[in-house]
Amino acid sequence: MSGRLLIVSNRLPVTVSASEKGGRPQVRASVGGLATGLRTPHEQSKGLWLGWPGDMSTLDEAGRDEVRRQLESRRLVSVELSPEEVTAYYDRIANSVLWPVCHDRLDQLPLRVEGWDVYERVNARFADAVAAVWRPGDRVWVHDYHLLRVPALIRERIPNARIGFFLHIPFPTPEIFFALARRRWLVTGMLGADLIGFHTRRHRGHFAAAVHRLLGADAHGNEFDFRGRRVRVGVFPMGIDAKDFAMRAESEAVHTEAVRLRRNDTGPLLVGIDRLDYSKGIPRRLLAVEQLLVKHPEWRERIRFLQIAVPSREGVRAYRQVRDEVESLVGRINGMYAVPTWAPIHYVHRGISRSLLIGLYRAADVMVVTPVRDGMNLVAKEFVAARTDDGGVLVLSEFAGAAEELSEALIVNPYDVDETAEAMHTALVMPPNERAQRMRALRAHVTTHDVARWANEFLDALGA
Repeated sequence: MSGRLLIVSNRLPVTVSASEKGGRPQVRASVGGLATGLRTPHEQSKGLWLGWPGDMSTLDEAGRDEVRRQLESRRLVSVELSPEEVTAYYDRIANSVLWPVCHDRLDQLPLRVEGWDVYERVNARFADAVAAVWRPGDRVWVHDYHLLRVPALIRERIPNARIGFFLHIPFPTPEIFFALARRRWLVTGMLGADLIGFHTRRHRGHFAAAVHRLLGADAHGNEFDFRGRRVRVGVFPMGIDAKDFAMRAESEAVHTEAVRLRRNDTGPLLVGIDRLDYSKGIPRRLLAVEQLLVKHPEWRERIRFLQIAVPSREGVRAYRQVRDEVESLVGRINGMYAVPTWAPIHYVHRGISRSLLIGLYRAADVMVVTPVRDGMNLVAKEFVAARTDDGGVLVLSEFAGAAEELSEALIVNPYDVDETAEAMHTALVMPPNERAQRMRALRAHVTTHDVARWANEFLDALGA
């Protein structure tokens, strides 16, 4: 389709870092699912990517001008926000209200919700930035819960624009979503798009039910008639750059990391890798490891469970609470079962390098991905793509979007600690031929349903 692609997301696909001693600030490409998935369509369409570049308050005006020049050379358009706007729009509304509601955690809602006016103002800033660069024939693709109002605000400014919107996190059941006082306002914001995409059929169904109950609009197939327009809703499960993960998994650096992780250790290794977020189910996962040791004492002094917990949103009280809970559980379980030469749980609370990440994928006998609610969960797919040796077993929560696709994993209900513990045991004793058969089937799916296919399918549907 002719015309450019205008991508709109909360963050630009770069990291801006202030250099020391008055040197030039650096703009580096980010590594992540969205940045990777949209890089090719961004380049092919010669389009623009609009978003917040990050905090530039430490830069002087010359430094900010230099960042803008570097962004322009990459066809990136900066939507600059003040620290006060970021606090209200990003921290108070997006991450302290929308995130817990969409992950079924009404208990995490603040007693008083403030900042909706700033959320609207920031979303309007993004819409204004789109309107300033839009040309006839351009397609606009807006991403995620930070920008739920942007499709409608663009529609007000450019009535004939072709607009797509993709929600990367779950859309909750209406009963939970309706806890939001601004529920109708948010849904009409999304319905400004021509095409709304979700990872799973469940999330699409929840949204359709919410639209019907709020607006009285019925879906005709996968379409709504809304204010004289046709709005389509679709399921587009996001993939990863599977070929890149497979290539890196065969590299010397990853091989070195995998060997180092298994050095002087003959027992099985179970691994969990997550942001430290209450949606990831880490406390229940630790309890399942404990239950594994209770029900199957033969694994004592043999297995190691390594949990990588990448720091996340440490300024939010709920995240400090989950960190305290996880660290308390690690201490209690190790205190109960550890001996001078062995501890069942190894806990790492920091970010890790890409080579170590893939090295862990290669070294793991069992990968445990058990969120209590997740939009997709790309860690599960990364693990599968990295296992070009057909080794390892994936234990996967039924509440991760990836479970709809990765049926050859051992699917568990993470709220059932006993079931999760038994799945870990099943994975540990699984015969090698069954492990290889399951992994080959998983890898075939992840490889053919990669991130490029996800982007192409959505953009084809938007252009249809």
